[in-house]
Amino acid sequence: MSTETGHHGYLSDKTRYLQRLKRIEGQARGIHRMVDEEQYCIDILTQISALTSALENVALALLDDHLRHCVVDAARQGGPEAEAKLAEASAAIARLVRS
Repeated sequence: MSTETGHHGYLSDKTRYLQRLKRIEGQARGIHRMVDEEQYCIDILTQISALTSALENVALALLDDHLRHCVVDAARQGGPEAEAKLAEASAAIARLVRS
């Protein structure tokens, strides 16, 4: 995990991301409650699918912001930093595809 500091592309939408993540937290708590209450398996699986989709949407939005800001800025500068950012983005995409 990178510990890089500075301006990240998602900061302009930070509030929106936090709101989406708060909704996702609520969905996870709801699934926990459904299992605790021994609800029907298919209903739980439906909610897990919705939660997975919501997380994937956040991940894709963050990836898009990263490409538009961090990677583009590094590519403009060129050199090893650009290569590192491209490799980092490729690795992130590979992780998302495998998940």
